[in-house]
Amino acid sequence: MSLADLPLPAVRAASYEVAVLPWGATEAHNRHLPYGTDTILAETVAVEAARRAEQQGVRVAVLPAVPFGVNTTQLDIPGTLNVMPTTQLALLRDLVDSLAGQRVKKLVILNAHGGNDFKWMIRELQPRTPVFLSTINWWQVVDPTLFFDAPGDHAGELETSVMMAIAPELVRSLDEAGPGRARPWRMAALREGWAWAPRRWTQVTDDTGIGDPKAATAEKGARFFDAVCAKVAGYLVELQAADLNDLYRSTDDSDR
Repeated sequence: MSLADLPLPAVRAASYEVAVLPWGATEAHNRHLPYGTDTILAETVAVEAARRAEQQGVRVAVLPAVPFGVNTTQLDIPGTLNVMPTTQLALLRDLVDSLAGQRVKKLVILNAHGGNDFKWMIRELQPRTPVFLSTINWWQVVDPTLFFDAPGDHAGELETSVMMAIAPELVRSLDEAGPGRARPWRMAALREGWAWAPRRWTQVTDDTGIGDPKAATAEKGARFFDAVCAKVAGYLVELQAADLNDLYRSTDDSDR
């Protein structure tokens, strides 16, 4: 259950040591998924993983999801809401400071938007806070190729399948979806992936999707969602037990 849904006595009684901050975005997802897809995915994974962690004796605070992401190259698409990376950093800093004052020791940023990059922010904030910071991209927790024929990058088979499983009422008929075809970079270095630049979305794709959603099913989505939540819950349990002064194995330790 999200912190936003709890009353004061329940929060006081829980005395949280670990918190999860779901972070999404507001952007178009082809023609069949809602603008809030990333936020819905982040929050639902966070809540379910926390529920499973609680079944293992660990209570986790799931913070309200942040619905705004970095969408600097999609502002020519109606309805896109962008926040700059430095704005994200300022917000994250304030939230971390709030948690530190309430004796929360560990924060996980559960990210569901490819344009969000929290690693550099954590590098900047970690030396200045006692709260241990880590981040998870939810779609990378387990190998998606074990569940999907062609997972896709944005509103493709993966995201569509999971949305079919967790919020089917928000998914329009796949007959309305575009094919999610993406135009590759002309430059070889960018195309091969060893150089990087942000993609101008409306020049890359005609329907805002990257990846064909037509093979998506709720059954595939449910299996992937279950596998992801199980692993994230395991991490939350392990994180709760972790001694922040003893996080690294001795070089003599085995890999058991």
